[in-house]
Amino acid sequence: MRPLQILFLLFLLIPLLEIYLLIKVGGIIGALPTVFMVVFTAVLGAWLLRIQGLSTLMRVRSTLEQGGIPAMEMLEGAVLLVAGALLLTPGFFTDAIGFACLIPSLRRAVIRRVLRNVIEKGFGGPQGPAAGSRGPRTIDGEFRREDD
Repeated sequence: MRPLQILFLLFLLIPLLEIYLLIKVGGIIGALPTVFMVVFTAVLGAWLLRIQGLSTLMRVRSTLEQGGIPAMEMLEGAVLLVAGALLLTPGFFTDAIGFACLIPSLRRAVIRRVLRNVIEKGFGGPQGPAAGSRGPRTIDGEFRREDD
């Protein structure tokens, strides 16, 4: 499945799942407590995101002061940005994913796994040493201009 199709399905299915969960939870505990929970998780998520973001920024500074490259910290910052967007989106499913992104050990494990997959497979499919011994792809042919 192509990335655009996956993105389309996510934009279609996630809001439907969120609406379903909000209706189910609202039916069990009531509308007002459900709205309170959604607002509370957004506020709590923003507070936790601020703490995690500042912690990551301090680690970036520390790594730079030691002369290193803060690659992992920069990727963590990107994941925290996604977590912030998910936590501010009303709903329980996106909040659960957003809170999972705020767990440092889980966040780093996911980043390492994604990096490992990208390094092994490459961005555009097989390439480099991981592609095997096929060599470069060359198309042999002849060229002739017909407009002369």
